[in-house]
Amino acid sequence: MTVRLLTNIGRLWTGNDVCSNAAILVHNDRIAWVGRAADLPQSVPGVVDDIVDVDHVENLGGALVTPGLIDAHTHPVYAGNRYAELAMRSGGSTPSAITAAGGGIGSTVTVTRGTDPWTLCNGVRERLRDWLLGGTTTVEAKTGYHLTRDGELADVRLLRELEKEPMMPRVHVTFLAAHVVPPEYFGRQRDYVEAVGAWCADAAAAGADSVDVYCDEGHFTTEEARWVLASGRNVGLLPRIHAGAYSRRGAVQLAAELGCASADLLHHTSDEDIAILSRYGVPAVLCPGTALQNGSLPPVRRMLAQGVTVALGSDHNPGHCGITSMSLVVSLAVAAFGMSVGDALRAATLGGATVLGAPDRGVLAPGRLADIVQWDADHEGAFAWAFGLKPRRVWRGGTPVQ
Repeated sequence: MTVRLLTNIGRLWTGNDVCSNAAILVHNDRIAWVGRAADLPQSVPGVVDDIVDVDHVENLGGALVTPGLIDAHTHPVYAGNRYAELAMRSGGSTPSAITAAGGGIGSTVTVTRGTDPWTLCNGVRERLRDWLLGGTTTVEAKTGYHLTRDGELADVRLLRELEKEPMMPRVHVTFLAAHVVPPEYFGRQRDYVEAVGAWCADAAAAGADSVDVYCDEGHFTTEEARWVLASGRNVGLLPRIHAGAYSRRGAVQLAAELGCASADLLHHTSDEDIAILSRYGVPAVLCPGTALQNGSLPPVRRMLAQGVTVALGSDHNPGHCGITSMSLVVSLAVAAFGMSVGDALRAATLGGATVLGAPDRGVLAPGRLADIVQWDADHEGAFAWAFGLKPRRVWRGGTPVQ
């Protein structure tokens, strides 16, 4: 049993409110007490009989403290890079020209399939470590660059095993075999959709938490997405959907119909779509880095005004965005989406916990996981200024990781 007292917290942003001159009492991996330091009890039943007997006392020097950040949308299991493609896109090349030059998702699939498991694992490990050291204690991580049954299931197992290693964030594994149709299924898209639906049970058994489909032009139709998501839901996977990244194809309506845990990206979203998200309680996962690259920003303030739950993600992937810093994502959400710092932080903590079905994190409150970050600042407004605010210290489950 370990009891840790974090004191001299200048400003504590809990996820629900702000408290000055605060303290946090941690018991093993959970928060036992949190509040104003002046209100710290002399004893906490079942935790410590006398507060002077805690195992560790850490003085945080008047710093800002928040819950660990949550990245609700990432694609970290890949090999290689697509730097040349990014340069072509920045110069005005069309998607067809990029594909003709050997780019696109298919190029990552080819390289990932040809990479040995050890090298692939090392790359993913390094990315996940970067997230944790940057203050992100939970990462939603998708498969989707093998697009074979065995390869996709191996990716699920890889993510589950890496989560157990030291210096790794918590991982929510999403099965995204329905990313694009692989080349061996050219002309047989329906066959591939049916195959992915059949793989969902194996993915759940391998440790996946969710199933996702890229429902957009050049990817999968709403009917194909319905088949895969229903198959996953039937075996206990949370359904998610890439919606409105490049066009409106009815994905938001499908998310409402199936009760999806999230509709992601939403670069092209109408007032009707927002009303549907609000009415049916479908949270939105928004990724400012990718939205800026695509030149189409989702109407975030209208979503918030209509009561849509918003989470933030980096959309880390080899073809668009290499961000592994959720503090940078918060800064971009403020600058590009027009979110307040409070709304952006809430989306990067409590919002992420909501879409991942993880009520044990995202806020600093008794009974919640002690995923805590001390920042190199004394006020949350620094997120709007620093564009990548650095943490001084991170605790995952009450254990310091740096």
